[in-house]
Amino acid sequence: MILPTASSIKKKRNELSMTQSELAKRASVSQPLIARIESGDVDPRLSTIKKIYEAFEEVENESILVKDVMNYPVIHILPKDSVTRAASIMEEYGFSQIPIIVDGISVGSLSEDMLIKSLTEKKNTNISKMKVSELMEGSFPTISLDTEFKVVSSILERSRAVLVMDNGKVVGVITKHDVLKLLHSTE
Repeated sequence: MILPTASSIKKKRNELSMTQSELAKRASVSQPLIARIESGDVDPRLSTIKKIYEAFEEVENESILVKDVMNYPVIHILPKDSVTRAASIMEEYGFSQIPIIVDGISVGSLSEDMLIKSLTEKKNTNISKMKVSELMEGSFPTISLDTEFKVVSSILERSRAVLVMDNGKVVGVITKHDVLKLLHSTE
C-alpha cells in the first residue's frame, strides 16, 4: 500500500483549485495543520489523511450545474426583425448563431452559416431586406436550470447552443465557447 506524501497532498489540493483553508474546513482540521503536513513538518495520523482524502473526493464529486455556467440575459432576435438587424447584433456580440425568442419561448435560430448560404443561393434577392422569419432554422435544444453541466457537453456535440429553461421560459444560453472558457478556468 502506498501512502500519500506531503507533496502528493499539496499537488492534489492544487489540482482541485482548493486553498489550504478550504481543505481544512472540508476535512475538519486546522489550516495550520494542512500547511505543516504539506511542508513535511508533521506526520499526520491516518485518520487525518483519511479526512483529507474524503474532502478531496467530495470536491471531485460535486457537480457543476448549468445555472452556474449559463449566460444571461439571453441576447436574441425576433422573427419580425430584419436580417440586417440580426447580422448587426451577431457581429456586435461576436456570435456565430443567435436564438429567436418570442415572449420567453424559443421559436427558432439564425446562424452565420444560414446567412452565408442565403447570400449564395438568393443572388437576385436582397436578403438584407428580408425578415428573420424567412431564414430561421430550428430552435436550439433546451435543458432545465438544474441540469448537470456534463449533460450539456454531449448536446453541444450536435448543436451550436443549448437554451436553459425555467418555468417554461428561456433564462440562459450555453455555447461551445462557454465550455472552452470553463475548461480554461479549471486549469
